[in-house]
Amino acid sequence: MKTQKSFFEQNGGTYTQVGDVLLPNLSIGEAEQRPIGKYGRMRKRYLKEQHPLLYSELLLTDKLYPHLLEIDEACEGRMGLLVLQMAKSEGVTEQLKAADQMKWARRMNSIQNRAEEIVLHELVYC
Repeated sequence: MKTQKSFFEQNGGTYTQVGDVLLPNLSIGEAEQRPIGKYGRMRKRYLKEQHPLLYSELLLTDKLYPHLLEIDEACEGRMGLLVLQMAKSEGVTEQLKAADQMKWARRMNSIQNRAEEIVLHELVYC
């Protein structure tokens, strides 16, 4: 009598017999040593709370950590670009910084907050 292969076996998985029980041979891949930044951690929390199936799939296939690193790097790069573009278009320059530091700081904080809202909407919470 021919037994039907499980989904795990069909996808290359193997089992080890321990007593009367077959246990799947699972291993955890080696994680990179780079820490995940602010945006990667925010993405992880979002996936865990709002998309638990996708989170579980990424976790079980060892794709969660690379995904979080990619999101974090993309957000950091996008933030830098947006802040530069917004500062240039709004005339927030080094001359303003030299002339009125408090005004420059207020405007740069506003620019950074708006840029972060854009990045969160485009890359983290999508």
